[in-house]
Amino acid sequence: MTGARDNSFGRLLLEHRKAAKLTQADLARNSGVSIRALRELEHGRAHAAQQRSAERLADALGLTGDERAVFLTVAKEGRRRVPSSTEARALCALPPALPDFVGRTGELSALRAEVAASGALVAIVGHPGVGKTALAVWAAHQFETDFPDGCFAVDLRGMDDQAVPARAVLDRLLRALDVAPPHIPTSETEQANLFRALLAERKVLLLLDNAADEQQVRPLLATAPGCLTIVTARRALAGLEAARWLWLEPLADPDAIDLLGLIVGPERVAADLAAAAELVALCGKLPLAVRIAGNRLASRPFWSLAYLVEQLRDERTRLGSLSAGDLQVRSAFELSYRRLSAPARPLFRRLAAIPGADFGPELAELLAEAPEPKVSALLDELVDAGLVQPAPTLGRFQLHDLIRLFAAECWRAEEPAPDRDRLHDALLDHLLDRATTAGRALFPDSPEASRLPVKAASEWLEREESNWRAAQRAAARLGWHREVVELTKAMHWYSDTKCGELPWDDIFGLGVAAARVLGAKADLALLLNFLGWAQQVCSRDFAGALASHEEALAVAVRSGTTHEQAWAHGYIGTVLMCLGDLDPALEHSRKACELSGEFGFWPMQVPLRARLCRTLLTMGRHEEAFGVVALGLADMQRHRAEGNPDMRRWVRAMFLLDFGHCLSGLGRWRRAAQAYHDARTSFATDGHNPTAAEAALHEGKAWRVAGEFDRARECLELALTGFTGPADEPHRESARSELELLPVR
Repeated sequence: MTGARDNSFGRLLLEHRKAAKLTQADLARNSGVSIRALRELEHGRAHAAQQRSAERLADALGLTGDERAVFLTVAKEGRRRVPSSTEARALCALPPALPDFVGRTGELSALRAEVAASGALVAIVGHPGVGKTALAVWAAHQFETDFPDGCFAVDLRGMDDQAVPARAVLDRLLRALDVAPPHIPTSETEQANLFRALLAERKVLLLLDNAADEQQVRPLLATAPGCLTIVTARRALAGLEAARWLWLEPLADPDAIDLLGLIVGPERVAADLAAAAELVALCGKLPLAVRIAGNRLASRPFWSLAYLVEQLRDERTRLGSLSAGDLQVRSAFELSYRRLSAPARPLFRRLAAIPGADFGPELAELLAEAPEPKVSALLDELVDAGLVQPAPTLGRFQLHDLIRLFAAECWRAEEPAPDRDRLHDALLDHLLDRATTAGRALFPDSPEASRLPVKAASEWLEREESNWRAAQRAAARLGWHREVVELTKAMHWYSDTKCGELPWDDIFGLGVAAARVLGAKADLALLLNFLGWAQQVCSRDFAGALASHEEALAVAVRSGTTHEQAWAHGYIGTVLMCLGDLDPALEHSRKACELSGEFGFWPMQVPLRARLCRTLLTMGRHEEAFGVVALGLADMQRHRAEGNPDMRRWVRAMFLLDFGHCLSGLGRWRRAAQAYHDARTSFATDGHNPTAAEAALHEGKAWRVAGEFDRARECLELALTGFTGPADEPHRESARSELELLPVR
């Protein structure tokens, strides 16, 4: 027995195979052990087979009694022999897990699911500083018991000027797998073949941290059944075959606050939760940034969280403040930036000029001053580098807040001020001009509609909302008052379709301020009326709305602008009606109708008559209101050849809505329900969903009173789904109350 132990398992295997007159192919077929594994054992490049494989080999060789016992003992001893393995394994040992690791429950579950997969490969990718390595190391420690043959980790140093060559990594891994240095092949291909052969009978977890690219990673993959390879990289490594990708996002708010508490002490965080929440938000919830902020606070026990928050609020110094010792957020971004191609670097830093939350190729092309195919490739490179990420909307992109600040630093440092100013102004001018054109295209009979169809205009305004709104604010700060006024005026019809979705009081307020500076009286009266509408309809600020419309009336009278006088009277009547001051409301509404006679029937006379009708309805004067509507509908028939078809449909639907109100007030519920139904159908067809929901609510109530309960339920449920804005809660409550009045089915 002792003598047998002096022989290597590979020599013993070779002797028994020759004695049995078997080729390697014969033995492989009989035992189920691969030819490659047999070759590595017999050549001494692998010390021994795993227990199950050794037993199958003994069976295939026909070994019994003492011969079998010696064969299995030598295999066992070979598995135990670790020549210089302590040092070799230390080179590939898992780094210690962070003691304050938090969150990532969903990501850990996704990784756990891959443990059971056959030869799984998971690539964890994401922004610099988002915690890729921390998650991978934590997961490896959690799964350690699932891989009895070892958990190995190698830092590939992909962000260094010279990444670790795959050949050097394989040499290190083979040593850790007990291959003696003289038996390690010299070529990378042979090393990779040996590495895979050794893993064929083992369950190993391999962590390849900080990978440079696919070429570096491919020879290192542990793809044998029962093995798991986890790769972390700033680049997407999209070329890896059979990989699963795990895109790592910043921490959730509670987890970011928990991480801060673990570093600085939970009692310190609990003492000022508001400051803690703002602090992690200013860190962009990036684990690296939160850790740096926490370390700064932990090393300065007399600092309050609020004090550091105050430092970080200044965007000009935020990145500099996020440093603690050798930990720096800026350095993490710098590594990725310097590895970009020469054409990609200018585009990345210029993206800091985009004012909104996300962007598409249109703005990237303008900043790159290059055609779409080239820009598309550059955006792909930036996404792969983890410096830009895809936005939730397909085809759009976004920058993390801290990366945006880094891009702005690079832009200021690397491009001359005249070039920056030129590009910045060109971007603002493009957004303001395009938004103004798109808004005007939505006006009835607009000449812009021939250049930009209504659907395309509305889609552009919605898609680029954060950008044109930010451009309006920037233009106001820069004193571009005429551009601000023109854009704001252009939003009139768009605001009708998005009344509950955007802060129109802010948008129109900027236009009012710009018109004041310009001294443009007609524009000021117009925009004050727009502002008052927004204050009443969107913000429910009736006092503010009344003040705006009264000022609009005064300005219009002084400037002789009859058109805006009529609208101001109409708006004032509506606001006073909402405030319950009905007699003055009726007076203003009648005056508005009187002044509107010299203007267009569809765009002005009809909507002001509708305001008069609603005032009469509120006063309970249903017969008079019915007369106003009936006359209006008759006049519409006479003027049917005039105006834009979209305008005609909209105004007619509004009158049908009022007609329903009149009929409801007169107790004619079935006719009222039909009027509401016709109005709802028209609104829905033209995409006016909030108004369609309002009509559905009234229709449902009318059908309920008429005893048509199924039709009522259908309409009320439509109303509930149609009221989606934060200001719609009273309407939703009305719909729920109406549903509760219906008999149980």
